[in-house]
Amino acid sequence: MNTTNDNKVMACVDHSPYAHVVADYAAWAAVRIQAPIELLHVIDKHDQPSHVKDHSGTIGLDAHEALLKQLSDEDRTKAQQAKEQGRVFLAALRERAVAHGAHEVDMRQRYGQLQDTLAERAHGVRLVVLGRKGASASEHNHALGRHVEQMVRAVQKPILAVTNAFVEPQRVMLAFDGGAATRRGVETLARSPLLKGLPIRIQMSGAKNHENVVQLQWAQSQLRQAGFEVTGDIHEGEPAAVIAQAIEDHGIDLLVMGAYSHAPWRKWLFGSHTNELLRVVEVPTLLLR
Repeated sequence: MNTTNDNKVMACVDHSPYAHVVADYAAWAAVRIQAPIELLHVIDKHDQPSHVKDHSGTIGLDAHEALLKQLSDEDRTKAQQAKEQGRVFLAALRERAVAHGAHEVDMRQRYGQLQDTLAERAHGVRLVVLGRKGASASEHNHALGRHVEQMVRAVQKPILAVTNAFVEPQRVMLAFDGGAATRRGVETLARSPLLKGLPIRIQMSGAKNHENVVQLQWAQSQLRQAGFEVTGDIHEGEPAAVIAQAIEDHGIDLLVMGAYSHAPWRKWLFGSHTNELLRVVEVPTLLLR
């Protein structure tokens, strides 16, 4: 199926336990924004090492050439096997996405690195969905997938980083600090159909001074004018702790936040502090640049 329009959901999947969850959230998003899905599976050649021991430095010329041919044949066979396994893998995910209501689901396999591949294919992408942990991190409960930060920094698209189970979002929280980047996030939410009809809680951390109150009121007004049911509050404390507690207190199942921004955000939204928040928060997170 053709997904060349400017409105597709790109679902990045690998052979991790989170692939099904990525497909489920991609289908949910695609239905809400009336968009096609592209399931993207990138085969990393570095993950397919040869098992033949290389004695090329200690053998004669004829044997050396035979060994090189053997290695080449083995690599070709491994590549073919990986491609076929990927095809079956993607076909199952496609069926899953269709069962969740998606109407147009394309499948793509590429060799290379996920970050580079997605950057090449980012034109026409409206939303990227990926697992917070990938195959390289699935065995470590607190380890982020190795590509998450690189992807957010490299791709100027909203990224939905999902966790280990699909729960249809019913209550949304926006982490808001009044800076330019979070104000753009409010405007993005107001324009997008992705979260229409869902109640949004705007959470600020810091002092309840006049400036913060005015910023919160502005954000609430923007979203209410767009038809959202909005609540909001300001709590003193470290932002990560405030947000994590508010998510638990209010039964939030989707967090919207800025990430890895060069805008004047507080320090907790820079670099490794974003990663730390992603480790603490156990709900899917929509990351905006």
